[in-house]
Amino acid sequence: MGLFDFKKKKEILLGAPVEGECVPLSQVSDPTFRDEILGKGVAFQALDGKVFAPADGEVSTVFPTGHAVVLTTSEGVEILIHIGLDTVKLEGKHFQIKTEAGKQVKKGELLIEADIQAIEKEGYDCMTPMIICNTPDFTAVEGIAQGHVKPGDDCLRIRK
Repeated sequence: MGLFDFKKKKEILLGAPVEGECVPLSQVSDPTFRDEILGKGVAFQALDGKVFAPADGEVSTVFPTGHAVVLTTSEGVEILIHIGLDTVKLEGKHFQIKTEAGKQVKKGELLIEADIQAIEKEGYDCMTPMIICNTPDFTAVEGIAQGHVKPGDDCLRIRK
């Protein structure tokens, strides 16, 4: 350990939960996400509906409708992945839950499958925000990816 190691801030990197285009929250049409009311993060225009764990952690909540999941990492990061906008109104239609609350998962493990084409056909925007719900617990939450990402690609940096 070096003399100045105590000054280094611990960084946590989160991977993309989906394959698609990574964009800033400012490009999300829903003001709840765009205005960072729930926290800071990034969003994805998903190419398919496979949603993977962006980090190792515990599944805190799986919404019964399958449209969203919350994961808590060992560092205490609370991650909300919300598949589409207003998709709760589908009441579970087009979503298959592949995990359960309380389950320990590894980065890259499949959490939910959504039929993106069917959801879009019903008139819903499939923009998928990934939000850090406990943003105030950290000194920084910043998007580090732009453009096309694959599941697991680093996309969000969190500093304690």
